[in-house]
Amino acid sequence: MMAVSTISYIDRSTLAVLIPTIMRDTKMSATEYGWVVAGFSWGYMLGNPVWGRWLDRIGVRVGMLLAVGLWTLASTAHAWAAGFWGFLIARCVLGFGEGATFPGALRTTIQTLPLPSRSRGIALSYSGGSLGAIITPFVVTPVFHLYGWQAAFLFTGLIGALWLAWWWFSVSKQFDSSVESAAESVEPISMRDPRIWAYIAAYALGNVPLGFVLYTTSIYLTKVFRLSQSELAWYLWIPPLGWELGYFFWGWVLDRRLTRTKERLSMYRGLFLVGLVLTIPFAGASLAPTPAAVIAIYFVVMFGTGAFIIPAVSYATAVFGSRQSAFIGGLGAGSFSMIHAVLMPGFGKLFDRGEFAFAFYLAMGFPLLGLLIWQGLNRGRPLGPAPGIVLSRG
Repeated sequence: MMAVSTISYIDRSTLAVLIPTIMRDTKMSATEYGWVVAGFSWGYMLGNPVWGRWLDRIGVRVGMLLAVGLWTLASTAHAWAAGFWGFLIARCVLGFGEGATFPGALRTTIQTLPLPSRSRGIALSYSGGSLGAIITPFVVTPVFHLYGWQAAFLFTGLIGALWLAWWWFSVSKQFDSSVESAAESVEPISMRDPRIWAYIAAYALGNVPLGFVLYTTSIYLTKVFRLSQSELAWYLWIPPLGWELGYFFWGWVLDRRLTRTKERLSMYRGLFLVGLVLTIPFAGASLAPTPAAVIAIYFVVMFGTGAFIIPAVSYATAVFGSRQSAFIGGLGAGSFSMIHAVLMPGFGKLFDRGEFAFAFYLAMGFPLLGLLIWQGLNRGRPLGPAPGIVLSRG
């Protein structure tokens, strides 16, 4: 699952890495690119809860085969996109298919690991996303230089096909044999429960800076510092490294704290506050005089995002149990995608106007909003399972 989340982020990050060249060749504006990103986000938003329900019902072995097969075809189709509409359609399908990534990761972790090590298991399986973002500049830039940007998308299709073969032959047919139908074993999670919205607020709003960095870094460095496509590769891997390290660090902290404290709401609140503090350097990003200074700020901010992701998922599984873990994972990732579908066209327009400082301040404010909503919705409520939800025996 770490490998497939790595591939998913290679697929989605390839466009972000090569977008300066693609914009030049296809005459796309930054605003249109923002809409292309939004198309991925809308597909991803829809795909996450849909795949979450399906994976809870049919299991991850067959479900992930279907999902990865679909998004591999969509990723390859980018090679034949000639402009805005071609990229938009391919991006929407890619987003829907990749919606299975984190629901599948969380479902596999819950089925595989005991409670005391699940936070680190979630961190490991989710960390492929940051790892994919780290290595994408190094694996697609050489392909781009040798064969063009179209060949880079054919390469992403190849690695998806290789994973499909590996998954088919390495995962036992009995792996999902204990998975019960959600309809038979447990009542569906109610969207009227305020705690599900608390989870969505912490996960989605807390990670707006993460998506902002992933989708806009190459454009910002190109517009402000005039970096070439080749020079970008030396910088783009560093912020996701902070994200990768953050996953493991916050997963380790959370597993240690879960075994030592009974005040888990206070523990989650404290981790969210630390993540919030680590977004403050965003305020100075537009004043950074060099690309290296910008990237250093991005590194710290990306490290801090892990303090929203892993604790938010832990909070949701503590509240709603593990029987619908794929759906929980899908709600988090889908809400993350929804907020970026709304925000990215606006960020693109701000970049077209050169209003970078305002864009940074805007992105920095969302984690605070997410924490305030999470705190308000949890006031006076227990952390135990919601009514009708059955905890797994594990």
